[in-house]
Amino acid sequence: MLDRIRASLPSLAPAEQRVGKLVLADPRAFAKLPVSELADRSHVSKPTVVRFCRSMGYDGLSDFKLKLAGTVSEGVPFIHRSVDVDDKTSDVVVKVIDNTVAAFLKYRNDASTAALDKAVAVLAATYQTGKRIEFIGAGNSGIVALDAQHKFFRLGVNTVAYSDGHMQVMSASLMGPGDCLVVISNSGRTRDLMDACDIARKNGATTIVITTSGSPLAMAGHIFLAADHPEGYDRYSPMVSRLLHLMIVDILATCVALRIGGTQLQPLLKEMKNNLRNKRYA
Repeated sequence: MLDRIRASLPSLAPAEQRVGKLVLADPRAFAKLPVSELADRSHVSKPTVVRFCRSMGYDGLSDFKLKLAGTVSEGVPFIHRSVDVDDKTSDVVVKVIDNTVAAFLKYRNDASTAALDKAVAVLAATYQTGKRIEFIGAGNSGIVALDAQHKFFRLGVNTVAYSDGHMQVMSASLMGPGDCLVVISNSGRTRDLMDACDIARKNGATTIVITTSGSPLAMAGHIFLAADHPEGYDRYSPMVSRLLHLMIVDILATCVALRIGGTQLQPLLKEMKNNLRNKRYA
């Protein structure tokens, strides 16, 4: 928004240019000040302030200030959406945690239990038949895929995880009916993941995708689990999105464990714990 205002200045009337320069000088203050104060600081009339907003394509001052406030509160690019350059450590702690909690609560309210039920049923059925469950992701989502593989492996599931694009495509080529591929992606636009998903689906495997709504990957799988969040994948480091993906994996693993049943799982987990006991200091 600020870049567009800067680029449009030469084409504006001199009085409107003064308003534009005021916006660029201190956008945060502009979004908070009343029209009378804005007019005084720009040395223009109140109607000129409104005309400037309309010249920029907005309905009026209120609409312009609303969009401006959203722009300047987006945080530091490539770090975190809610964080500002001059934040103290205490501010960062509060903002990062509050942002995460808000995203979790929103997911709790918006999550499609029907889609989750379908995914759990497929994963449990794949386990019962001894077929393969594979998790794939790229970059940060590749780490989430490894976490998913670890959780399901502990349940005795025949599972692997791949973050390398070539391995993903090769592995998908070997999948068949009864197998299940879980694709995890923040952007939903990674070419290797799209290719692997298409190949596995053509070979008869069931595909589950965990990604953002409206992305190409969201429409590529059999079952779509939405992980929507305010972070732009091209502007911010994955924080909330990563935690949402991990939470969805936890939900799936917990539900599958319940489907398997305690009678079958308890002895397995107990033996695993006993065998690991010697790996720890007393």
